[in-house]
Amino acid sequence: MTASTTRRTTAARSRIAAVGAIAVAGALILTGCGDQTEKGSSSTPSGGTSKDNSAPLFSALPKKIQDAGVIKIGTDSAYAPMEFVEGGKIVGVDPDIAEALGKQLGVKMQFTAGTFDGLITSIYTGREDAIMSSITDNKKRQEGLDDKGQKIGKGIDFVDYFSSGLSLLVKKGNPEGIKSMDDLCGKTVAVQRGTIYEDTFKAQAEKCGDKKLTIQAFDTDAEAQTRVKAGGAVADLNDYPVAAYTVKTSGGGNDFEVAGQQSDVGLFGIGVSKENTQLRDALKQALDAIIKDGSYAKVLEKWNVQDSAVKSATVNAGQ
Repeated sequence: MTASTTRRTTAARSRIAAVGAIAVAGALILTGCGDQTEKGSSSTPSGGTSKDNSAPLFSALPKKIQDAGVIKIGTDSAYAPMEFVEGGKIVGVDPDIAEALGKQLGVKMQFTAGTFDGLITSIYTGREDAIMSSITDNKKRQEGLDDKGQKIGKGIDFVDYFSSGLSLLVKKGNPEGIKSMDDLCGKTVAVQRGTIYEDTFKAQAEKCGDKKLTIQAFDTDAEAQTRVKAGGAVADLNDYPVAAYTVKTSGGGNDFEVAGQQSDVGLFGIGVSKENTQLRDALKQALDAIIKDGSYAKVLEKWNVQDSAVKSATVNAGQ
């Protein structure tokens, strides 16, 4: 099984790339439709909600959220293992981290699914208190800029909780001894067609020069993985959490392994309104608390993404 390919096409895969240009009029349309489409939801009980709530960081929350007893979180639930729907419930790395945060804050963390390109708009409109969907923290999103540097919104703040880059997926045992992109020169790789991963391999092929890198492109990542498993290619390329999830789940853990270190590493952040600094700071405190008490590490271990751990919570640390 492979993760959804909705994030993989060059046009649609927006987690690592900056948000595509959205005109103000388009943003208003999204408010009425795109980010309203629910694909699943998840409410995670995380403590009481009364004024005498004994959760360590309940008092750090804005009064509006204290009174509501819930933090509404928007997500695009089609990116296993980070967030995906299972049994009608949104599950994955992000919901599990949010549950741990909720225990510190003493409120429910309520996930609602919508389209990825409507998530930031949902913060602007106030439909969601926060967004958590493997969203790469970068300056354009912080400042509300499109890919051309034009101002299209207020921008949002990020509490950075996860570090992720690209990883090479190779056959179990790594028979070709692949440790880096440079080790691919003179070999054959498999990849999903039309993705940034294919672009990365093409860039590496130019770097390889006469020591030709042969790229086999397929319609789906599942086909590329099958090619690697069969020995027809030495590696596939994917986001680290997706690669790690594939290692854990494919063939009961007997098909693949991740080779070498992650490349092009960036930070995933929980997005909040720039006007809601109290919520931002409460989430930062809660993240530091779960890092310190070990519950954060347990979540990453559960999903086999320990290499994506951050050592401490940061705000707007993405570039």
